[in-house]
Amino acid sequence: MGTDTLRSDAAGGADPAAERRREQRGWYFYDWACSVYSTSVLTVFLGPYLTSVAESAADADGYVHPLGIPVRAGSFFAYSVSLSVIVAVLVMPLVGAAADRSGRKKPLLAAAAYTGAAATTAMFFLDGDRYLLGGLLLVVANAAQSVAMMLYNSYLPQIAPPEERDAVSSRGWAFGYAAGSLVLIVNLVLYTGHDSFGLSESAAVRICLASAGLWWGAFALIPLRRLRDRRAVAREAALPGFRQLAATVRDMRRRPLTLAFLLAYLVYNDGIQTVISQASVYGSEELGLGQSTLIVAVLLVQVLAVAGALALGRLARRYGAKRTILGSLVAWTVTLAAGYFLPAGAPAWFFVLAAGIGLVLGGSQALSRSLFSHLVPPGKEAEYFSAYELSDRGMSWLGPLLFGLTYQLTGSYRDAIISLVAFFVIGFVLLARVPVRRAIGDAGNPVPERI
Repeated sequence: MGTDTLRSDAAGGADPAAERRREQRGWYFYDWACSVYSTSVLTVFLGPYLTSVAESAADADGYVHPLGIPVRAGSFFAYSVSLSVIVAVLVMPLVGAAADRSGRKKPLLAAAAYTGAAATTAMFFLDGDRYLLGGLLLVVANAAQSVAMMLYNSYLPQIAPPEERDAVSSRGWAFGYAAGSLVLIVNLVLYTGHDSFGLSESAAVRICLASAGLWWGAFALIPLRRLRDRRAVAREAALPGFRQLAATVRDMRRRPLTLAFLLAYLVYNDGIQTVISQASVYGSEELGLGQSTLIVAVLLVQVLAVAGALALGRLARRYGAKRTILGSLVAWTVTLAAGYFLPAGAPAWFFVLAAGIGLVLGGSQALSRSLFSHLVPPGKEAEYFSAYELSDRGMSWLGPLLFGLTYQLTGSYRDAIISLVAFFVIGFVLLARVPVRRAIGDAGNPVPERI
């Protein structure tokens, strides 16, 4: 579909290459806009802060009672993340089908982006013991972010031909990491110097949370101005809601090796996403580290993720993407095992752990998306990448749920963090069993010399 769309665009424009580059530059800026939410809100500030708000509302036994359900305060954030992912999985097929039928992705992208940005901005009002408000805003913002990312990724086959896709996708990742690093530096200055600004620690955190929403909404204007909707192509696959998802899965079942890779990715990516969202809670609650230390650690992850992605990309050219991803999963496992033994109150060792995460984070995700692109049948790029995004979010409720349950049963964040090793071990085994060269051939694509 992507190549045909590009050809039709070329026929109608005086300078299609220049128009395509302009649209690509606009596309990069959505990553620039929304990655600040993932970094500042989900990874750094909201986990420890919402946990502290829940603890202030807890009873004498350390439990809060949303809807009458007893929940240990330390598990509330993880459970909220799980619920947000479940909501996203329910909504994404409906939005995806509407986008395919109408060809009007941009209004849907705008609706999802500004719903998420508004919920994030409203986190400014999360103070005192308003843990339910925090949980609600997290569910709305995180679900909206997932839906928006699905629509954002589905533009890639339309704005870049196959030979440009890896480079365009990588630049989008780079824009996101750059924005996350820049805003984290500002957050660090505000948080560490909150007294000199006449702010309480709570007020500084709430400003950091709300500013991520304002940043998201402001910079989302750029892609919304530059991206173009395409005329919908009538096809049987444009079905309502879950019928669309079921049709895609049925098509994938005719390519079981593509489906096998997607299952492996679904498992180990759940581990990656859970580490990203829960690492700051582990650092603050188990290791007793301050918010400034956590901000510096996440900033270190952001910077090294760029270098790690480039380094793993070079390794992939030499050893193949599959072997490089497998190596990164081994590195993830070793890093988590080391995290279990980290001494409390030792920021230097936490920085070493953050460096290990950063070096494998960007590369493992970028190479997974690149490898999957070879397994997509020609003409089905957008459909399959929608399923890819759905699998990206679809089981990422299990990791936070396992993390939260482990903590609830044991009262130990160390046990909770080590439980996530299972996702990387199982993902390694599943991926190792996928014959990717045969999978690429079965999808009807030329097999690269090294993959």
